[in-house]
Amino acid sequence: MAIVKVLFAVVVWGASFIATKMAVGEVAPVTVVWTRFAMGVAVLGAVVAHRRQLAVPSRSDLAYFAGLGFLGITFHQWLQSNGLVTAQASTSAWIVTTTPVFMALLGWTVLRERLSGMTVLGIGVAAAGVLVVVSGGDLSAVAAGRFGTVGDLLVLLSSPNWAVFSVLSRRGLRRYPSALMMFWVMTTGWLLTTVLFLAGPGPADLARLSSTGWAALVFLGLFCSGVAYIFWYDALRHLPASQVGAFLYVEPLIAVVVAAALLGEPVTFAVLAGGAAILLGVWMVSRRPVSQK
Repeated sequence: MAIVKVLFAVVVWGASFIATKMAVGEVAPVTVVWTRFAMGVAVLGAVVAHRRQLAVPSRSDLAYFAGLGFLGITFHQWLQSNGLVTAQASTSAWIVTTTPVFMALLGWTVLRERLSGMTVLGIGVAAAGVLVVVSGGDLSAVAAGRFGTVGDLLVLLSSPNWAVFSVLSRRGLRRYPSALMMFWVMTTGWLLTTVLFLAGPGPADLARLSSTGWAALVFLGLFCSGVAYIFWYDALRHLPASQVGAFLYVEPLIAVVVAAALLGEPVTFAVLAGGAAILLGVWMVSRRPVSQK
C-alpha cells in the first residue's frame, strides 16, 4: 500500500505542471494559487481532524510556520505559476528536479559541508542538462547567452527556494506530525496569498474559468495539494526515505507524457537528453559514498 501511495503522489505531482499551465492560461497566476490551496487546506484540515492530530501550535511555532508558509506556498507557488505562463510544462518539470543540487550547494555555503568530487561533477552535469533543456539543444544560443524564457528563470529560482524551505522544515518535523505541520504551513501560506489575491484580481477572476479550467484547479487543489501530500508522508512512515525519494525521478517523465498528450508539447531528443543529464547529475549529488570497512 505504501508503494501505491507514493506512486500516486509522484504521478499527480508530475501532472500538476500541466494542470497549472492550463489554469494560468485562463486566470491570473495568483488566482490559481489561492484557489488551489484553499482546497488543499480543507483536505488537509479534514484529514488531520479525522486523525485527531489537530492542535494549535505555540505563538513562536506559528510564526515559524508562517515563515515556512511564505517560502513554501506563497513565494514558491508564485514563482512556478508565473513561470508557467511562458515556460513549457515539460521543461519546468525537468528544471525543478534539480532541487537536491541546490540543497547540496546550500549545505556547502551555509553549513560548511564538504563537497566530494562526485558531488561537484554531478552539479556540473545537472547544470549542463538544464541548459540543454531550456535552450532546446541550441548550443549556439547557449554560447550567446540567449536561451529559455523569463518563465524558465522563475521556475529555476523555485528550486533553490524549495531547498531552503526543506532545510528549514527539518526542525519542525522533529516536533510535529508531518500532516499537522503541513496543514499549518499551508494554511499560513494560503492566508498570505489571500492578501495578494484580494489586492489583485479578486474573486471576480474566477468567473473567467471554463469547465476545463475548473477541472484543472480541482485536480490541483484536491489531489496535488491535498491527497498527494498525505500519501507522500504516509509512505515515509513505512518506507526508507531513500526509497521514497527515488520515486521522484519518475515525476518529470510523467510530466513529459501528459504535456505531450494534453498540451501538444513536443517530445524532442534535446529535452530527453537534457533531462537524462539532470537526473544523472542529481543522482551523483544525492548518492552516499560507500563506507570503507
